[in-house]
Amino acid sequence: MVFGMLMQMMGMIPMVASLVGSDSIAVGWFVHLLISAVFGVAFVLVVGRRLGSLRAAAGLGAAYGMVLWVVGPLLLMPAKLGMPLGQINATAVQSLMGHILYGVILGLVAARLRRRTGRTG
Repeated sequence: MVFGMLMQMMGMIPMVASLVGSDSIAVGWFVHLLISAVFGVAFVLVVGRRLGSLRAAAGLGAAYGMVLWVVGPLLLMPAKLGMPLGQINATAVQSLMGHILYGVILGLVAARLRRRTGRTG
């Protein structure tokens, strides 16, 4: 939600909607939240057992966010929309910051939920 709000303020949500052939803000939000949920579950499945301390969880989340930034906004999204791949500009840097923020929050929330449910392995 936090990253989505930042994207909304930057006017990026309609671009997310264009991934499914729409320009609707509501569709953009739906697509954004669906992608976020799928990648959140993938994060827990891949690194869930390594979420020890909150510091480690935040670090793993930040690294995951950076990987998602390269794969999503730099490669897959431009390929789908017919744009040049790998362009780094001010918007891309803002997107990187948003993806890192997403990853840190994801890591912290996953670690806290893991502790709350008593799962240690």
